[in-house]
Amino acid sequence: MALAVDALDHLVVNVRDVEVAAAWYQRVLGMRREDVDAGADRGRRTSMHFGRQKINLRPVSATQEQWITADHESAGSDDLCFLTTVAPEAVVAHLRACDVPIIAGPGERRGAEGTIVSVYCRDPDGSLIEISSYKR
Repeated sequence: MALAVDALDHLVVNVRDVEVAAAWYQRVLGMRREDVDAGADRGRRTSMHFGRQKINLRPVSATQEQWITADHESAGSDDLCFLTTVAPEAVVAHLRACDVPIIAGPGERRGAEGTIVSVYCRDPDGSLIEISSYKR
């Protein structure tokens, strides 16, 4: 039997400052923050929850002993696409109200299940954030 994955549970985003990143993901994307104690040798973990997924915010200052991670972690190197049911024009209005510069969009792109309309911005570390809705 061959292995086949069927969903993404969580991602880890490397950040310079967990507090700044968590506040941004709460304020701009409406995510729910959760902090847990991972044990004396691993420290506190912060995750941002949305839908059935979560993002773990890993400080780039964490050591490999504290947090197993990629070989070349670096803050601001992620490209993430989030889905919303909000119209692209409302996404633009929300980003402007939050004083978040829009990099591009709205524009059509190819999503996992068809055509999406995307608006792009950056998080505090410079990672590219794509906020998309499936074309109706």
